[in-house]
Amino acid sequence: MARIAILDRADMNADQARVYDAAKAANSPVGGPYYAYIRLPKLFEAAQNLRATLASGPLSKREQQFVNLAVARQFGARYPWFAQVRASLAAGIDQATIDVINARKTPNLTDARERTCFAVAQELLNNKTLSEASYAAAEKTMGLESLVALIAATGAFSTTCMVANTFGVDPPAENPTPLAE
Repeated sequence: MARIAILDRADMNADQARVYDAAKAANSPVGGPYYAYIRLPKLFEAAQNLRATLASGPLSKREQQFVNLAVARQFGARYPWFAQVRASLAAGIDQATIDVINARKTPNLTDARERTCFAVAQELLNNKTLSEASYAAAEKTMGLESLVALIAATGAFSTTCMVANTFGVDPPAENPTPLAE
């Protein structure tokens, strides 16, 4: 159950309405954790900009989705999990792979970059850093620019999950792949 009221567009102040309208016009997310972010319009805008920056590369959509699934699963973040399952399916990740992640297992990924994205996100979340061996392997597989994006994506989506969890942002009732307990 949400701990904060969802602001109706009509009840937003001028700054809130401006950033909300801009996000809506850009077809960017305005629900879920953004219900909390809208309370601070500059934060809402910064979160949208960071999301767009990370989406523009160098990670592929599938690589980003493996990071997001790992993060949402780790945090037990129900709304972000719901949203990322939909986005993952749209990016071509099959339901069986999503189910393996939901069961807290490591999926059998044949693509080295996708496998690295999932492994790095998990290690960062579990250990708060990467071991020397993991760092060297990730840099070799991803390249430095992609590794920076991978670390940033893990952190950015961790924030989204913490916001959703803290403010009780729940997925819709018709959630086809609920987060396993």
